Amino acid sequence: MAEDRAEGEPTGARAGARGSRVEKSRAHGGLPSLLSMAVLPLLTMPTSLVAGRALKDRTKAAAYCVILAGFLAFCAASCASQTASAEEYYTIGMAYYNIGKFDEAEKWLERARNADRTMTASEYQLGRIAFENKRYSEAAKHFEGILKKDKQNVLALEAAAYTHVKMGDHERALQYYREVLAIVPENADDGYNYALLLYAAKEYAEAEAVLVKYEYNLPGNKDAQLLLSRVQAAAEKPEAIDSYALYLADNTDAVARCEFARVLGKNEFYARAIEEYKGALEDLTKETETLKKADIRFEIARLMFIADSGGEAALTELQGAITDGFTDTAKINELLGDSRLSAETKDSIKTVASAIRKPDTEDASKTESETKAEGESGTK
Repeated sequence: MAEDRAEGEPTGARAGARGSRVEKSRAHGGLPSLLSMAVLPLLTMPTSLVAGRALKDRTKAAAYCVILAGFLAFCAASCASQTASAEEYYTIGMAYYNIGKFDEAEKWLERARNADRTMTASEYQLGRIAFENKRYSEAAKHFEGILKKDKQNVLALEAAAYTHVKMGDHERALQYYREVLAIVPENADDGYNYALLLYAAKEYAEAEAVLVKYEYNLPGNKDAQLLLSRVQAAAEKPEAIDSYALYLADNTDAVARCEFARVLGKNEFYARAIEEYKGALEDLTKETETLKKADIRFEIARLMFIADSGGEAALTELQGAITDGFTDTAKINELLGDSRLSAETKDSIKTVASAIRKPDTEDASKTESETKAEGESGTK
C-alpha cells in the first residue's frame, strides 16, 4: 500500500477551538467523558506494555506513548475549554493503527474526518484499515471519495488501483495507474505495477513498452527484469532469451529457468535448453511447488529425442521421468505425433511409455486383488 503519510496529514499543530464539544464527567472531577472512553482500551494492557518497556518493536512502543500523550492533551483541553482538536483525534487514531488496533483506530479517525483540516488524511487511513481487514469494497469507497474532491491525489489513486486489483477489477485498476503515470511519469514502481496488470490482461506490446521506458530501473530490479522476460516470452519474441539470461545471471530461480528453457527450445537451441532444464533440477527446493522433477526430466527427454532423433540417453531420461512419477500420456502422444521423430524412435518411446500406469487403473487393480484375497480368506 502507499506510505503512512497521506496528503493533508496533520503535522501536529492544534486547531484551537475546532473540535466537538465534550460534556463534563461528574464522576471524574470534570474530565471529558471522551477521555474515559479512550483510556478504557488501555486499562487492560500490562503496565510494562503501556510504558513500552516490554516491547521489542519500537514503533509500537512509540505508538503507545503517542496515545498516552494524546490523553494528557485531552486533560489539558478539558481544563481549558472542554474541546479536543481534530488533529488530536487523528494522532490517537494513527497510534492505534500502528499497533494494529484497527477497531479503535476507526473510532478516532471517524471523529477526525468530520473536521476540514484532517478530512482527507482520515479518509485515506480509514481506507487503509478497511483494506487491511479485507473489506475491499469499503476501502475503494474511501479512496474514491478522496478522488472526487482531488483527482490528482497520487496516494489515493495508487491505493484505489491496488484495491481494485484485489477486487478482480483489472480494467479499473489499469485506468487508475494510467492516471498516476500521467501525473508522475517518472515513477518506476507505478510503471512496474501498470506493466504487471497489462501482462495479466495479455496486452504484451504495451507492457513491454512500459518496462522499456523504465529501462534504467531494470538492472537493479529483479522483479522488473523477470516481468520483461515473461512479457517477451508470451509475445514469442526472441529478445526473451537475452532478458532471461540477464535475470538468471544474478538469481537462482527454478521456475524462471524452466521458462527460459522453453523459450530456448522454441527457438531450436536444444542443447542449451537441455542444460537449463538440468540447472532447474539442481535449483528445485521444497518451496517450488509448481515444478515436479518428473516433468522436467520428461522435457529433457523430449528435447533429446527431437535433437538427436532418439538414442539411449533419451530413452534413459524418459524411463527416469516415469520412475519419478511422470504419468501425462497426453504429452507422450504429442511427442509421438512429432514428424521429426523416426518410426523406430516412436516405437522405442511406446515401449518405454507402456510402463506408465494411470492412478485409477492401479487403484482398480489393487481393489480387485484385495477383494479376491479377502474372499479366499473367508473360505478357509
